[in-house]
Amino acid sequence: MSQPRPEPIDPAELPALAAATLREAKFPMLASMDGDQARLRPVSPVRVDGFTVYVANLRAYHKTSEIAANPRVELCYLAPNHDQVRITGVAEILTERPLLEAIWEANPLLRQYLGSIDNPELIVYRVVPNRVRFMREWALEYHELPAGTF
Repeated sequence: MSQPRPEPIDPAELPALAAATLREAKFPMLASMDGDQARLRPVSPVRVDGFTVYVANLRAYHKTSEIAANPRVELCYLAPNHDQVRITGVAEILTERPLLEAIWEANPLLRQYLGSIDNPELIVYRVVPNRVRFMREWALEYHELPAGTF
């Protein structure tokens, strides 16, 4: 059986290909560190601006202490066609009230589950990317998005 040969990728198309993968995959996996042990879990972003991803969290969750100890995280999106995007960055707690209110208003599940935007259990992380990579299905080669595109 011959090895699959992925189509060549025009570097100018990388941002659009990666953005399409985010839309198709919807639910990425979030990797963080628990001491010297990596932890991985699916998350449901509450907002995506380009390649900046916002993830709601509860203060009582274990990943809260993981991210507090080491805010360097990675998100991995895997689309149904197996294209993938890896967003490596830093998770920071969102403090801008207007943006938090916009996220709150756009997410009925947050409102139903937490009752109030001022619920002390609510944390919204903004994952600020410092590296974004795209890989076509089974290509076994990542393509770096230029820093100015994210």
